[in-house]
Amino acid sequence: MSPQPLQAAVDRRGLAVTAATFVIWGVVPLYWHLLKAVPSMQIMAHRVVWSALLVVAWLLLSNGFGWLRKLAAQPRALPALALSAVLIAVNWGLYIWAVNAGHVVETSLGYFINPLVNVVLGVLVLHERLRRLQWIAVGCAAAGVAWLTISAGSPPWIALGLAASFGLYGLVRKLVSVDPVAGLGLESLYLFLPSLAYVLWAEWGHGGSFASGWGWGTDLLLVFGGVVTAVPLIGFAYGVRRIPLSLVGLLQYIAPTLQLLLGVWFFNEPFGTSRALGFGAIWLGLAIYAGEGLWRSRRA
Repeated sequence: MSPQPLQAAVDRRGLAVTAATFVIWGVVPLYWHLLKAVPSMQIMAHRVVWSALLVVAWLLLSNGFGWLRKLAAQPRALPALALSAVLIAVNWGLYIWAVNAGHVVETSLGYFINPLVNVVLGVLVLHERLRRLQWIAVGCAAAGVAWLTISAGSPPWIALGLAASFGLYGLVRKLVSVDPVAGLGLESLYLFLPSLAYVLWAEWGHGGSFASGWGWGTDLLLVFGGVVTAVPLIGFAYGVRRIPLSLVGLLQYIAPTLQLLLGVWFFNEPFGTSRALGFGAIWLGLAIYAGEGLWRSRRA
């Protein structure tokens, strides 16, 4: 086989894996909804425990302790990944609570806003410069958030919390150059003991019923939540290295779009004219931002 067809095959595989990752993230509210009888904090703790076991087992089987030694050789990486672990835990916990509290539409808003939050963080922290169309895109999104705040009488705190926590998580991971899966493994280790301690505390008479009261179906869902957490992250790390970042930027809108559709059509959450106007301004900003980036990448 010539090099060109082989490269094309690799690109198609990377595209398929990345797209599948965003589809999984888009429909995952259905999974957490199946666990609505379990308190959100316990879902979160089980999610961390089981995903940590899966990710660390994967790393040990594939590379022994080499991944941990490489991370230990980077002194800046250890505290940075501790911070990113806290940020992703906040993001996961808020997301699970919001889904089971009936705020799926607002969670989708958070992930629509997230790319533009990344832009703002790039300007404020990394001193990046925005082009004119990018400023217009950010302005449209800000206008949409302002409209949603005025029409609802309060800011969309869930959406802003999700966007900010995930944006800061991405910023920290960008500032520390480590293998994505190895970084996830260390984050998982940082969160493992506190999460395991919380699970055990809950089981000792504080509302936990794992293997005793929720039923084997719920118990399996809690355990499999580790797979639902880890596999898309590993898939994303695989795919993002094989396709252009501009394409990743477009594919990432699959997840919040599916979440929005689920919120409206499956969970029957309200989506009236006022909310549609706010979302519309944000979508316009995203369209301008994505279109400008795609145009420049094609020129390059």
